[in-house]
Amino acid sequence: MHLALSVAAEEPQGGIAGWAAGLVEAFGGPGAGLAIALENLFPPLPSEVILPLTGFAVSQGVLSLASALFWTTLGSVVGAVALYGIGAAFGRERMHALWAKLPLVKASDLVRTEEWFARHGTKAVLLGRMVPVFRSLISVPAGVERMPLPTFAALTTAGSLVWNTVLVMAGYLLGDQWDTVGAYVGVVSKVVLGLAAVALAFYIAVRVRNRGSGGRHRRG
Repeated sequence: MHLALSVAAEEPQGGIAGWAAGLVEAFGGPGAGLAIALENLFPPLPSEVILPLTGFAVSQGVLSLASALFWTTLGSVVGAVALYGIGAAFGRERMHALWAKLPLVKASDLVRTEEWFARHGTKAVLLGRMVPVFRSLISVPAGVERMPLPTFAALTTAGSLVWNTVLVMAGYLLGDQWDTVGAYVGVVSKVVLGLAAVALAFYIAVRVRNRGSGGRHRRG
């Protein structure tokens, strides 16, 4: 099964799909896991290409669905924990200095991710796994702030499993049209961010109302 040949003609991403297809074809599930681990460490590698392509590979019999989900989720966690460790070891200032030297990345993305983490805490780790670029970078402030590693790993696993399942299944169902998934990823990400904003607003409103009620009861 020459998966790499079948995607090469349709590959619009400058060789990324061909590279990922080669890993999956050569190593099966572990190859998909390696591709996703590297995507976590280097955000310009897009999960919205690698994961649907892995789903397409499942539809072609290159690997099983269970293997695809297990290895891609494991790869997500391994890559995220590696970035967590870098954040914990380097600290904020040195991490920013390192980030500024990397090609194809923007310093503003790391700043925005830190701000999101500061506002949402553990929810940011869970929901951040479903937003491109943020899914990788959210590990850095978690490491800098020394979020308990078991908590970080559990949230990363849960969020990654949801995201990976959605994109792998999309690629599986779309078959040789797997590359259309990327067009819809931005919409899904915006929905996730919108839901997070609504949940935060609701939480703040409930807290403010409860404080107001408590004050009235004490005065009464």
